Amino acid sequence: MTTSKTSPFLRRVLLADAATSGASGLLMTLAAGPLADWLGVPAALLRYAGLSLLPFAALVAYLATREAPPRGAVWAVIVLNALWAADSILLLAGGWVGPTALGYAFIIAQALVVAAFAEAQYVGLRRAPAAA
Repeated sequence: MTTSKTSPFLRRVLLADAATSGASGLLMTLAAGPLADWLGVPAALLRYAGLSLLPFAALVAYLATREAPPRGAVWAVIVLNALWAADSILLLAGGWVGPTALGYAFIIAQALVVAAFAEAQYVGLRRAPAAA
């Protein structure tokens, strides 16, 4: 299994991703009802999206605290972040939800943040020296 020594940059990006994902997951899970009213997104979608973020946040936090996380696991985080960002835009483009203006702003903003995490993690992984 190939691992990489975690660079301080990659560690910080992973920790920021974990914190953001965990906070967003808790917010969407615990406040799905009020958020649904404000965002115009079904409460069930918000709740399930929030619930999916909690184990993801735990995994990312775990990887951030490893001296040498498996490169494949970091790649998985990058791919999952890229998919989340793309799916968020597809959710709007496909017309599956009818969000309010605030809902559009929320979905687009979180997609951009998640895409930025994916890019920063990619850069951090490329800079990290590989270890056997």
